[in-house]
Amino acid sequence: MMKYVMTVLITAAFLFAAVSGRMDTLSSAFLEECGSAVQLAITLTGVIALWSGLMRVAQSSGLTKKLAALASPVLSKLFRGLRRSGKAMQYITLNITANILGLGNASTPFGLEAMREIEKEELSPDPQTASDNMITLTVMNTASLQLIPTTAAALRLKYGSAAPMEILPCVWISSVCTLTAALICCGICRHAGRRRRL
Repeated sequence: MMKYVMTVLITAAFLFAAVSGRMDTLSSAFLEECGSAVQLAITLTGVIALWSGLMRVAQSSGLTKKLAALASPVLSKLFRGLRRSGKAMQYITLNITANILGLGNASTPFGLEAMREIEKEELSPDPQTASDNMITLTVMNTASLQLIPTTAAALRLKYGSAAPMEILPCVWISSVCTLTAALICCGICRHAGRRRRL
């Protein structure tokens, strides 16, 4: 869908520039923004690489097992049927930790690994259908709780913010509200699905 939206936007930009006789402005804007996009990508890559590396160190040192053990009383209620010390729970913990630190893109590999491990552990008869635990993880990954919005702060700093972390209270309130609402909706849909199957 997005490729069609982007195609329409780019085509419209060329058409309006041609009609208004401002092709030179469009060309210079394209060149400037391409450079800005590369600089932004490098900035975000550095932040994500740092935190991804720290997460891998935590995983290799066994810290993730300890985190999984600490979080298991809560996570075991959300992810029913998964072993508390299993690989799936460890990757779920890493994914949630990365999201709490506001590392959006860095949490994705852990989420994908968690999905694979959940599929192995649950031995789903239909690999094309997401299980309740997979859906819950997707919901939590999308509407994540963020304590330190690292990526947003890096973007604000990049574009000249004097206080990039001043958004913390708003981030905390909005992320708690969205995560709570998402989990409630997930629970309602799960319960309705079970009743329908009975």
